[in-house]
Amino acid sequence: MQKEFQVGAVASVHGIKGEVKVFPTTDEPEKYKKLKSVLLRTGKEERQVTLQSVRFFKQMAIVKFEGIDSPEEARKYQGATLWITRDQAVPLRAHEYYQADLIGLLVVDEEGKELGRLTDILETGANDVYEVTMPDGEIVLFPAIRDCIREVDIDAGYMKVHVMEGLLDAARSGKKS
Repeated sequence: MQKEFQVGAVASVHGIKGEVKVFPTTDEPEKYKKLKSVLLRTGKEERQVTLQSVRFFKQMAIVKFEGIDSPEEARKYQGATLWITRDQAVPLRAHEYYQADLIGLLVVDEEGKELGRLTDILETGANDVYEVTMPDGEIVLFPAIRDCIREVDIDAGYMKVHVMEGLLDAARSGKKS
């Protein structure tokens, strides 16, 4: 299981007090207001920073980090990513999972036959769609609905799915030759 989750990326500097515009990479950006600190990663530096203030403007969070008090200081963190630990993450309800924990799961059918690995999650308006890459490189898409996803066991590293009639045939017919 992943121990840390990315919750944002610094897009640009905002104003003259050292604030930054952060693009949230979380389903619940309002959680920023409850965070006390985040791990700031630039690729060269990793630093725990305290959030002094957070407000929202359009799709962005305007964040002021304690100890970063000028646009020049803030500019050093442009492009940096913001991370939280699992214990800071939003608690999950039954049948909810962190996307980062699902990626890489072995996907099996109801008889236990291995189909492939979950390689991506596509977010659609109605429900997520799980992209499964089969051993031969084919991609099969499974809707993340109870009729299709029968069991998820993060600890054991697998997801059991119901293969709807014609689903695998449709994937094979769309395969490039």
